[in-house]
Amino acid sequence: MLVHILANWLVSALALWLVAQIIPGIELSGFGAALFATIIIAIVNGTIGWVLRLLTLPLTILTLGLFLLVVNAFLLKLASLFTPGFKIRGFLDAVLGSVVLTFLAYLLRRIVFYGGTRWTTL
Repeated sequence: MLVHILANWLVSALALWLVAQIIPGIELSGFGAALFATIIIAIVNGTIGWVLRLLTLPLTILTLGLFLLVVNAFLLKLASLFTPGFKIRGFLDAVLGSVVLTFLAYLLRRIVFYGGTRWTTL
């Protein structure tokens, strides 16, 4: 159980580090900052995230879920404000970063935890 949590944490940090390499508006000072940033992102998502998603539920339903892109971008930008060495320049960078981060984290988890097999059950 603990090994799974640590592996998940490392995969998330790697995904965040890759996002910082791909998107010019997102900066990380190093992999240590990515490790710390993933902890802050988890805390922000676990505390403020669920409240914000609940409050914006009518708008999310009205936009068929697309408003969650804005909510996730806001939470990512908020987490960057609390993390030294992690900076997001603009809101558009946060939106793009949250989309790429979600995709990369999913892809890396599939590779690490399933060894690249079972791709037919995506």
